[in-house]
Amino acid sequence: MSSHDHDHSHDHNHSELSPIELRVRALETLLTEKGYVDPPALDELIETYETKIGPKNGARVVARAWSDPAYRDRLMSDATAAIAEFGFTGRQGEHMVAVENTPDTHNMVVCTLCSCYPWTVLGLPPVWYKSAPYRSRAVRDPSGVLTEFGVRLPEKTGIRVWDSTAEVRYLVIPMRPEGTEGWSEDQLAELVTRDSMIGTGLALSPQALEAAR
Repeated sequence: MSSHDHDHSHDHNHSELSPIELRVRALETLLTEKGYVDPPALDELIETYETKIGPKNGARVVARAWSDPAYRDRLMSDATAAIAEFGFTGRQGEHMVAVENTPDTHNMVVCTLCSCYPWTVLGLPPVWYKSAPYRSRAVRDPSGVLTEFGVRLPEKTGIRVWDSTAEVRYLVIPMRPEGTEGWSEDQLAELVTRDSMIGTGLALSPQALEAAR
């Protein structure tokens, strides 16, 4: 497993697309011109799978880990098997490793060579995750990346960047927010965001969740 330790910039420049992404864009343009694709509907569908349906799987895994110490231990020792207990299996989720945030260490995931991503628990990868600027800057300046995402960590907290590969993919287990004692798994899952499971965000506080409703 390849990892990089840093003491803590993120560029949302989406102009650098891979050859496959360029071909997809060209196909989308052609289908739109012929009237086969409605761009707003397509955007809504992608947004749904990118931020709602897929990440809900990972949120269930995190919520279980927060509330069930035995499950948390299984997840940390064999994430692939523990995640499969929910029925979340398949391509892009065969070799999973869970990394847990603590007061001393904040974990963040990147794929420097391409865009390997755990689809089974996080859904579609966001565009920024696949961009060259993120893939390079997450390794060189992780604290700058987090700052641009609005994440500010205590000075004592170190940042560890995990580099996904075709052989292994990572799921960040964010720290459980304070004030959630006695919450059910369903309630806890609402606090877990996609970005918090990549490490570019934190789990929502109960107050932030209430404000977002």
